[in-house]
Amino acid sequence: MAQQQWYMAIGGHQVGPVSRDDVITNLRNGTIDGNTLVFTAGLSNWTPLKDVPDLAAFLTTGGGAAAGAAPPPIVPGRRAHEIDFRIVGSEMQFVEVELDPGESAVAEAGSMMYMTPGIDMETVFGDGSGQGRAGVMGALLGAGKRLITGESLFMTVFTNQGGGKQQVAFAAPYPGKILAMDLKQLGGHLVCQKDSFLCAAKGVSIGIAFQRRIGVGLFGGEGFIMQKLEGDGLAFMHAGGTVHPVELRAGETLRVDTGCLVALQPSVSYDIQFVGKIKTALFGGEGLFFATLQGPGRVWLQSLPFSRMADRIYKAAPAAGGSRRGEGSILGGLGGILDGDNS
Repeated sequence: MAQQQWYMAIGGHQVGPVSRDDVITNLRNGTIDGNTLVFTAGLSNWTPLKDVPDLAAFLTTGGGAAAGAAPPPIVPGRRAHEIDFRIVGSEMQFVEVELDPGESAVAEAGSMMYMTPGIDMETVFGDGSGQGRAGVMGALLGAGKRLITGESLFMTVFTNQGGGKQQVAFAAPYPGKILAMDLKQLGGHLVCQKDSFLCAAKGVSIGIAFQRRIGVGLFGGEGFIMQKLEGDGLAFMHAGGTVHPVELRAGETLRVDTGCLVALQPSVSYDIQFVGKIKTALFGGEGLFFATLQGPGRVWLQSLPFSRMADRIYKAAPAAGGSRRGEGSILGGLGGILDGDNS
């Protein structure tokens, strides 16, 4: 029996066909919510997800049309390029972006996984947004912003120069989840960690967000500078481990490890707070400070910051004085000599 096909309206464009499980996964990851419009065989028109009983049950994560029917067209309304996409995989994901003729996507250098023959790849100076057209000075300003955030001076633009639809895919750099962030739905502005951006539709501007509080700048783990995404297109972020979106009401606060913060809406207030007790700070293993987030707005948290994973790997490496605890070799140190680890 053929699997039922679903379509999602993310921003002003159609995403799909996808499976019901894909819709539920996007719901749980915070990519879509109960107000997102969906369509499938049996629904007469695009319907808010919360009004589809088969999906509404998964919120914390429909009839009349004939089977296999295409959904009604969605009227676009973006300045950024309209792109379709699908996220593939579970723990080591990649995003495949589908481009119509003339459409483009921008990505960090080195993130491309594969592309079809009609895709033309060009390295550009700056953020590659294509906005402003300010000539050499505009390019220098865009590149300077990226340099301040610790990123490369260059980005890569992938453009469909063929006669039909073409695909280009971008891979996550370490285990985790890829999030599709629709900036149009998020108010056109998102603040994120410096290394979380993966790719975006051309027209999205990648800039800098200064943290005005001294405490955030000195002890927030991200310095005075965070990355700012602006525009009305799709942007794709990568986070380590499991992603947990949290909707904060006005005045509601949440304290998190500074490394676990992936992104936040600009309406969320972000500050740094000392843990409070010297013994806890010195021996608790959680660091001296944590981030205090105050709503209203949405924040996205990650369960495995890359810095935490890298620290564990480094401490376990024999060159750093680590040991292979847990491997269970009956030869112990002798086994390390035999296989060359302790040479």
